[in-house]
Order: sequence, then C-alpha cells, then structure tokens
Amino acid sequence: MLNGTAGKDHLPVGFGFRPYRGDEDHGVMAAVRLGCAERDRVDVHSIVEGLPTAAEMAEASAKLEEPSKNQILVVLDGNVVGYSTIRWWQERDDTWLYLHRGYLLPDHRGQGIGSAMLSWAEERIRQLVEQHGTARTAVIGANAAASEQDATALLLALGYRRVFSLVEMELGDLQQLPERGSELPAGVRTGPIGASHYRAAWRTVVDSYADSGFTQKWPFQDFVDTADPACWRAAWRGQDMVGVALCSIRRHDHTVGEVEELSIRTDQRRLGIGRVLLLEGLRSLREHGATTARLFTGTANPHQSYDLYESVGFRRQNEYVRYRKPLA
Repeated sequence: MLNGTAGKDHLPVGFGFRPYRGDEDHGVMAAVRLGCAERDRVDVHSIVEGLPTAAEMAEASAKLEEPSKNQILVVLDGNVVGYSTIRWWQERDDTWLYLHRGYLLPDHRGQGIGSAMLSWAEERIRQLVEQHGTARTAVIGANAAASEQDATALLLALGYRRVFSLVEMELGDLQQLPERGSELPAGVRTGPIGASHYRAAWRTVVDSYADSGFTQKWPFQDFVDTADPACWRAAWRGQDMVGVALCSIRRHDHTVGEVEELSIRTDQRRLGIGRVLLLEGLRSLREHGATTARLFTGTANPHQSYDLYESVGFRRQNEYVRYRKPLA
C-alpha cells in the first residue's frame, strides 16, 4: 500500500492508496459510484456516465491497458472509499489525450484526498507520456458532469480549463414518435446497412467530424469490430451514400435504445434526410424492444442538431464537461 504522499499532496491519517486487484474490486468500485450518486446528482440512466454494475466495472477495467498500474483505489481502514482511472487515445489532430477520472465518496471530500488522487493521476500520466514518447503532442484531460460541483471546483482550482462538453438527451417514450418525417428529396432512398456498406457508412461518419475539434481517431477496423447493424439505416442518392443513422439496443438494458451517430454528408444537409433517418432508426429500436432512447452530442460539433432531436421528442438531460491542462 502507498501511504503518506501522492505527488505533492498528503493523504489524511488512516487513508491510503492501493493498486487495483481485479475481480475483488469491481463490486466495491460500483458501490463508490452508487455512494456518489445523490451528492453529484447522477443521471442513473445515462449512456455517458450512469451507475455501472460490478459486471460493467469489470468490462471497463478489462479495456484498460495495464489496469493494475492505471487504476488506483483509495482506502480507509481497509475499506474502499474512492478510485481513479487513466486511459488515453489519439485525436484527429494527432493530439494524445491522457484522461483521468476520479470518484470519492462525499463524506471524505474536502480533506485533500481529491487533490492527492489528482496528483497521483498527473504523475502517472507523465510516466506514461515518457514511456510512449508522446510529449510533443500530449495533454492531460479530465471529465466532470456539470452537476458534479465538487469535482468541477477542484479541477478549476488546479489549473484545468473547460474545452468542450457533451449534452445528453432522452426520448422518454418511443411509442410517442411522430408518425411521419419529412419527405425525402427526389432521387434519395433509405434502407438498412449491410456489411458491404460498412466502409461507406464509416466514411460518412468520419467525414462529418472533419470540422470538429477534440474528436478521437476512429479506424475502420474499430468500426467493423463493434458493428451492430440491426437498427442501422442509411440514405443513398443514386449509388452514393449521403447519410446514416447508427442506432443500437443497449447491451445491459434492452429497453433502452441509443442513437450512436446521425451523420449527413455536408452537401446534403437541411433537406430533411436527417429527420427521416432518425425516425426510421428510432422505429427500428422500438421494433427491437426499446421503450426509450438516448443520445449525446458534443458542443464542439459545429453541426449540433438540438432542434431536430427536440422536434421528435428528445429532451436535454445532464451535460458532461471535458477539461484539459498542459502536460508541463
């Protein structure tokens, strides 16, 4: 166990850090999230950051690189009261983002523990950057929901600045969808997406983010590896794909559908294609058993479609903010 210091910050007497130990920790980590929910006004049904189960914590940890080194738990007299996680990826502009995320039970806030957790994360990130040789383009990132007042105050006090946010929206009843969307322009047709359409669909989505900052690179193979096309819909003008609605059923809750992407080619926007595709995707989710739907859109996206989403019944929920800090 690491006691005493984490970077420049001291932990109070009785508290300590210890590495993540695998299966034995997933339940207690989920319990920390549950314990934070009321204070942080967590949207328990969020597809961005809800309340994960122990099984979902296990899945998330399995996706981390070296989780025992990049995940640390805060303990008090042997009981887990918080944890921090680090992950990283390369963005479209070649920036390497190293993102840390911490959770601490409310009864233990305001004692310097959050600062110690953050210092541990920053020091670990500097080690990773040195190992990866990414110092030229690396930045430190952190997330906090707008409703997380304690985490937001801590990040701002320690030199982080807000760079963008995600706004999550919910459609509470898929039975209440408008019966018809807009009429499609002449020469445009819609239909399901098969494997032979994957590259065109991927390219449609990737190109739609060409003018968006802070977006992660999305290799075609990653698109193929996670493809779930049962509720996907596309629009074509002739043989050219001009838009996609990529919708899916949530794996851990089949009553919830998600609009993962709604992307229309730049020269085909504002013609009603997006509304038609969105409604077709939502109807498909309903046919596959979903009763509600969720989506999120980034405020860094110049093509935000709040009006479109609200016109079919979506309403805004929480906002999730990304902060950044220079590596040095």
